[in-house]
Amino acid sequence: MSPIDLSAAEELLRQAIRAREPAYAPYSGFSVGAALLDAHGSVHAGCNVENVSFGLTVCAERIAVFKAVSEGVRDFRAIAVVGPDDTAACAPCGSCRQVLAEFTPELAVVTPDGEGGVRIWSLAELLPAAFDRTDLQAGRPS
Repeated sequence: MSPIDLSAAEELLRQAIRAREPAYAPYSGFSVGAALLDAHGSVHAGCNVENVSFGLTVCAERIAVFKAVSEGVRDFRAIAVVGPDDTAACAPCGSCRQVLAEFTPELAVVTPDGEGGVRIWSLAELLPAAFDRTDLQAGRPS
């Protein structure tokens, strides 16, 4: 069973579109919004913030996660992500997938489907064989 139904996914995507509005993307022109739904039904929004030193740029998804975690929230159900085109799929980058997996490996990821609807991915589908705590423990001497 998906942790989010279609109507909730559509609403979360609308919130990601609103979250994209203050994005700061003067270099790429690729504004992104993210809306992260926690286990209690609250939404934590984020937008990308670029920097002239590109390595210092932070993605919308990570901003949403960091905002939530800084407020004591660590249990998530779904995240919606939208890029500059409201209808084109915009899946999280690899770094964001790894950060999301840190907290909720079974997270639902909502994106536009390219045809005016939504697509609900599982994070495991987007990041198979994610690096996790067990990998750290396996590498430690006993």
